Order: sequence, then structure tokens, then C-alpha cells
Amino acid sequence: MEKTNKTNKNSEILSVNDFFQGTPLPYSVLNNQYSNAAYPDKKLEIRNGGFGSDAVAHPTNANQFYVLTDRGPNADFEGSAGTGKLFLLPDYTPRIGLFELQADGQIIKITEILLKDTNGNLISGLPNPKSLGGTNEIPYDVKGQLMVVNPELPFDELSNPIRTDINGLDPEGLAALTDGSFWVSDEYGPNLLHYSAEGVELARINPFANDKRNNVLIDGKPLLLPSELSNRRANRGMESLTITPDQTTLVGVMESALDNPDKVGGDSDLTRILTINLVTGQIAQYLYRLNTAKHVNSGIVALSSTEFYVIEHDRKMPLQTAKAQKYIYKIDLSPATDIESITSAVTSNKYSVNQDQNLGLMINNQSLEHFLAFDDNNWQVLADMDINPVSKIMVVDVIAAVDYPHDKLEGLWLRQDGSLGLLNDDDFSITDADTSTATLENLASIIEQKYLDKDKTIEDINRLYLVMPSQ
Repeated sequence: MEKTNKTNKNSEILSVNDFFQGTPLPYSVLNNQYSNAAYPDKKLEIRNGGFGSDAVAHPTNANQFYVLTDRGPNADFEGSAGTGKLFLLPDYTPRIGLFELQADGQIIKITEILLKDTNGNLISGLPNPKSLGGTNEIPYDVKGQLMVVNPELPFDELSNPIRTDINGLDPEGLAALTDGSFWVSDEYGPNLLHYSAEGVELARINPFANDKRNNVLIDGKPLLLPSELSNRRANRGMESLTITPDQTTLVGVMESALDNPDKVGGDSDLTRILTINLVTGQIAQYLYRLNTAKHVNSGIVALSSTEFYVIEHDRKMPLQTAKAQKYIYKIDLSPATDIESITSAVTSNKYSVNQDQNLGLMINNQSLEHFLAFDDNNWQVLADMDINPVSKIMVVDVIAAVDYPHDKLEGLWLRQDGSLGLLNDDDFSITDADTSTATLENLASIIEQKYLDKDKTIEDINRLYLVMPSQ
């Protein structure tokens, strides 16, 4: 494709028409000592890579963008203590990468920022303790052994319990501030963390009143997220994060419906959008109606204090499943109801409303998730009570626009010309093997390279696509 003569300076940016769709991000190989379950005679490459949890514009350089990894390479695994996760590199440190789109359409990596705790120590991606964000995920090492505090001793719930990491993070949402710092959202707590430009934790906000690390103080008291968010589903926490253009308000989106108060709630087509004013401490919460309960939200970027682009998709592989769906919507909070502002009241003889300390807004003593899971027509009941979700208008059908072949669409980079950079999560280019005979005698029977097609010939890696939204 013919390229215009452009530089990688701030003054000019590569246009959508000058770009080769699906340009790969560079990667290194973290590990290649195991075999690939799909092709046992070939080595499995665990790639770094993994830069797919989110993408965001560099605040001042039009051709640069930050991207975020998740907690590290892992796979589903059934071990001695039950269903959990196999952590292939348990000491992996989640990180932010800075990349630049060059004038010739290629992408280079400029640097990596490894995430650290408040003392400057590298963190891991291992699960949090139950009381501070854990979802009972059982961690196993690469040999399938239960990870315990002292690996030299047998597991004992009291003297040698399952290993957790109070600073473990499963990052999913990223906001880059004009001062060079970052806010990151995760799927464990969920947690919102403020990091310095060097990746050191500066502040934290989560729903847990007993977490002494919650150090954003408003009138002398720690700012906490609504407690119902702690009922997030495992691996379905605060998937998306952005900050408003005036740099005052964080806006996050939960990936899926909450298990609020139990798994029945997860069957609803409701996700929640949260706004947190970092100056005043005011928190507002809005409802988002998915096209179907099986969809997820996985990216958000601010256009103004009330308008945003968001990703909604089905997590399916377009080359393996007919009619896969990957959409970008423009949403507006203005016509939506802030459910935090609703006080307890009886609204009619049929429906009562109250705020529950642990479950949030309740209708007839049902959580919103239960109310909608049992009857999707109850969205109209909410509307009749003047409880309205955000408005949404589709602005990009991603598969139609760029023939998008990936399952996970998570990075959303708003560029200075109004176009959007879209980035897939490649899961470090690995996935669970689709075999019922997987055993740890040979790790190759458990993990395989991640492929986009049924014939397993096209490997998944991080790729960038540029699109121009319709409005």
C-alpha cells in the first residue's frame, strides 16, 4: 500500500487510509521450553506480548500509545484443591508498554513500565486474599502443584495455606494522565490504583472498608467503591477505565453482570458504569444494557464529561464462529439515572425501592441483577419508574470495518484525528488445549499456541487496527 511521506513527530499522524490494518506489535519470547499441544513437535511460545488489556493515547505525542498487560500467562486447571488457574510464570509482573506508530505504518516499542507496590517492589498477578478481593481462584504452578505459602511443606489451611498476594493485580483498564501518571482498574477487587510515571503505587480505591491501603481521603475518610461491586464474577471485574478530559473524573465499566448477590444475577444483561470525581469524592453509578447477557464491555474512552466510546462484544472468534459481534458504541450519561442518588421510597403499590448497604439499589427486595435476570421485560418497569440506562448508538461494526479476526477486543485508543486504534488481547499467544485428555505428565497436553482459525494455522498476536467512527 502506498504511504504518504509522514514523520513520527507530534505535528502529523498517520491516517486510517495510510495504515495497513492489523499491524502487529513487536514482542519478545518469555518462555519456549514446553511443547505446543496443537503440534507437539513444535515449541510453545509464551510471548511478551500480552499487551491487550487496554490501550490509551499518550497525553502529548499523537503517534504514541500506552498498552496494558493483564496478570500474566495462565490457563484453566483442575488440581488437587479444585478448579483454578495454572500460572505458567507466577512471578510475572504486570506492566504498561509504550509504543509508537511510525510513518511507514510499523510499530516500535519504546519502553516498559513494570508495576510496583508502594515500596517500589515488583508486584505479581497472583490472586488476592479472600477478604481483599480474592474470588477463591486456586493458584497452581507450572507442574500442577498447589501454590502454598511454603512450597517445601504440605498444604495446611492454618499453618501453610494457599498462596495469595495482597498486591497481586489483574489489570484491565488504563487511563494516562497529563502529569505522566496512570490510573489502572483490575478484576480482583475490583481495585482502582494510581501509579506514578515509574509504575509505583500512589493511591488505591476499592470496596473494602478494612483495607488500610485505601488512601484517597475525602473529608478525612477513605473513598470506597460501592460495596456491591465486590460481588463481581471471577475474572469479570472492572474491565474498562478512562478519565474525563478535565482530568477530574475516573469512569469505569464492569465487564459483565455482577453475581449480585449470587450467580443468578450473572444471567442478566446489565453492566454498571461508575464515575468517581477525584476532587470531590462524589460517586455516581449508571446502568448499561448489553445487547445480550452473553456480551461483555471491555473498553471505554472519554469524549467529554458525559459522552464516551465503549466496546461491546461476544468474545467469539470470527474465523471459527458465524456472526461474531464486535461493536463500538457512543454512549451518553446525560439521559441516564444515577442510581446512587435514588433514596429509599415506595413508588407504587407494586414496586418498592430501597438502597441496601451490600447489594446496592433494590427493587422489591431484589438486586437489580436479579430483577432483570428473572424477567428482561423489567427494563421497561425501570423506565416506568424513571430509572433509565445510558443511551447508546453504534458507531463502528468492527468486523465489517476491518475484517477483525480476534476473539477479544479490549484496547481503545482515541487518536487526535478522531479515529480509534483497536487492539486485541492475545493472552500472551497461548490458550487452553481443547482436549479432554489433558494431564500434567506432559504440559503440552494442557496448553497450546492461541490460534484464530479452526485449522490452527493462524497464530494470535497483538495487532493494531484503525477505524473512523461514524459519529
